[in-house]
This record gives sequence, C-alpha cells and structure tokens, in this order.
Amino acid sequence: MIHKHITEQTAIFFSVTKWVFLSSVIGVIIGATVTLFLKILEYSENSRSMLPFDFYYLLPFALLLTVWLVKTFAPTAEGHGTEKVISAVHKDYGKIDVSVIPIKTLATVLTIFAGGSVGKEGPGAQIGAGVASLLSTIFKFRKSDRKKLVICGISAGFATVFGTPIAGAIFGVEVLIIGVIMYDVLLPSFIAGFAAFTTAQLLGIQYTYYDLHFFQDISLDITLIFKVVFAALFFGLVSDIVITSVSRVAHYTKKIPVSVYIKAFGGGVVIVLLTLAVGEQYIGLGLGTIEEALNPNLTSVENIHWYTFLLKTLFTAITLASGGSGGVITPIFYIGATSGHFLGTIISPEHITLFAALGFVSVLSATTNTPIASTIMAVELFGIDIAHYAALGAVISFLISGHRSIFSSQILAMRKSEMLTMKIGEEVENINISLEEHELDKIEKFRRRLKRKGKK
Repeated sequence: MIHKHITEQTAIFFSVTKWVFLSSVIGVIIGATVTLFLKILEYSENSRSMLPFDFYYLLPFALLLTVWLVKTFAPTAEGHGTEKVISAVHKDYGKIDVSVIPIKTLATVLTIFAGGSVGKEGPGAQIGAGVASLLSTIFKFRKSDRKKLVICGISAGFATVFGTPIAGAIFGVEVLIIGVIMYDVLLPSFIAGFAAFTTAQLLGIQYTYYDLHFFQDISLDITLIFKVVFAALFFGLVSDIVITSVSRVAHYTKKIPVSVYIKAFGGGVVIVLLTLAVGEQYIGLGLGTIEEALNPNLTSVENIHWYTFLLKTLFTAITLASGGSGGVITPIFYIGATSGHFLGTIISPEHITLFAALGFVSVLSATTNTPIASTIMAVELFGIDIAHYAALGAVISFLISGHRSIFSSQILAMRKSEMLTMKIGEEVENINISLEEHELDKIEKFRRRLKRKGKK
C-alpha cells in the first residue's frame, strides 16, 4: 500500500515538474510572439495619420487583399480565429498549419488598419496556438502533449492580449467545451498565461485597467440586485442578437452568387458608406468608445446612443462576412459596454458605469459560454467590489443566451434547461433542440384549458 502511494506521488511530481517547465517556456515564447503582433498592430494604427485621406477608404482594398492572402497561403486563418483553434483541438489534437502565424498577423493588421470592425484577441489566441503546435512538431511531442500545449497556447495568447492572466488562462480551458473545464490542463494554462503576460509587460506592452470607484458608491442592496438580474436578462438577449447577426450575415453573404473577391470589395464599400452615414466610432477596435462607456466621470457620452451596440454588431458582422480577419471579442466588449451604458441610463442613472462594466463581461460570458472566465476578468479589470454582481450577471446571461455560441466549433456538454432535450457531445452548430415529451404534454394541456376558457 505504501509502495503504491509512493509510486503515485512520484509520478505526479514528475508530471507536474514536466508541465511547469514546458508551460513556462511556451508562455515566454508566445508572450514574445504575440507582443510582436501587438506592436506591429499599434504601429500600423499610429501610421494612419500619414495618409492624405481618411484611412477607412482603404477598407475595400484591404478586405480584398486579406481574402487573397488567406485563401492562397493559409485557409485555416479565415474568420475570427478562435473557432478554428477550438476545432483543431477537438478534431486533430491541436495540429495547426504553421503558415497561420504570419498570415493571420498580416491579415489582421490589414483589416484593423483599414477600419474593419474586428478585434485582436482571436488572432492572438490563434498565433499562440500555432506557435505551440509548431514547437510540438519540432520536438516530436506525443499527440496528447501537443493538444495540451496548444490549449496552453490559447490561454497564453488570450492572457497577452487581454492583460488578465488568470481570466485568460481560465478562458483557454473553459471555451473549448460548454459546461466543462479541462482540469488536466489548468496548471499549465495558468503558468503559460502568467509567463506570457509577464513577458509582454517586460517587452513594453501596457494594459488598460479601469478604476470605477465602486467602493465609494456601490453597496450590496436588494434593489440593485434586482436591477442586475434584469440587466443580465437583457445582456442575454443582446448576446443572442450578436450571435444570430454574425451567423446570419455570413450565411446570406455566402449565398450571393459572385466571387469571394467581389464580396470582399463590396462588403468594404458597404462599411465605408455606413461610416460616412453614421460616423467613425463603429470601425476599427473601438477602444476609445469602450473607455468612454467605462469612465465613471462621464455619465453622458455623445457617441453612445440606444442603437450604438446594434450598429457595432452590424459593422462586425459585415466585416467578418466579407472576409475580414480578426477577433470578435473586442467588438463584444464594445457591444457589452455600450448596451450596459444605455441600460444604466434608464434603470439606474447613479450606477451607469457599473452596468457598462456588467455588460462588458456578461455579453462576453453569454456569447462565448465562459461565465467563470468572464467573472474573473471583471475582478481583474474592475476590482473585487464588482465580483458578486459580475458573477450574477455572467451566469444569468450565459443561461439566457441558450445553446448557441459565437464560436460554432464549441462542443456542448450540458443542457441549460432540464425542459429541453438534445444530443450532448455535438458541435454547437450541429445540435438539434426540442422539448422533453412530458413538457410538450404540459404545454398541450395548457393550450386545451385556454381553448375551453375561450369558448366559455
């Protein structure tokens, strides 16, 4: 018995030592690689002022070039990136084509430079996963070890871009399967995330954290809790709008019987025309608008209207459907913060910034099915005082959004309601949902009662 115990503990010790070393090394390498991507992106955005005209006029040509680059050199770099990485983890033990790394970097920089409404976290995760896959191939790791390292790469990439190492690490292991956290990869993901984040800071990346002064004006009271619950229901519906809009616009765009290059150029033209009509705040990363929504000293912001989150959703859906390369989470932050700011002005004017922050993390939770990572992100970005409200908002919105996801390759491992039946283990895009038979009987009985009452 003692011999078995010693054997077990020795094996665990060597396993932990192995993964501490591997994840530390991979985190440092990915932190440096993604930092290079972020630096290139920052330089490209700063160089817009050198153009003799408004930068977004280049968008049709940038989308055209992006589509050509991706189709020619790295087809798996298409879209917002994260869903391709999730698919690679589930279907091919994390094997990713090395060409994704340079092509995804260049395509994303082109898209964002010209004003495409996308983010930088998806490419960061895909680049991180690509680096991990490349190193696994070079050193001839087993398939199972490569899969673990690629998941570490996802976490490291997110941590580097977000500036939230704990949330980034949790996000990497929570986003793969809805309802399951992969505990066997938790330690290496944490270490890779911390290593990547620290490396990025040492190399000069500066992150934005928000001092929302919650400790001054927010107390735990019943009225505010009810308002947060209502807001969470609203954010769940907003998330459903985002998921549906992005998928439907992509679906209908694919059906247009013309070349993908014509679609790319045409989509760019549509965005340019929309920008001329409604303003420039909906193109690019939109970080300025996010900061305004989360600024506790600005209760009224000219650029944030009741329809702002809807227009950002439209701009993002068109950009991605037209072949733009980049992540979807930064637009989700924008949509969440502005929808929360709008709702706060209506239901709780004294807590507008709180609701903007709750929208920021709740819409993320619901669209990506990551309530735990989103709650932790709220604490890392906004402070511990928001934790209880953030947890409430993140979980409720996660449930309300249903069995859908902005990442169509996520695997479903849970039901969000016991009244529904579906096949567990399917990708989100393939699941069929129906009511349980006994629930159908209840509904049918209820309908009959209504008919009888109507006749009386």
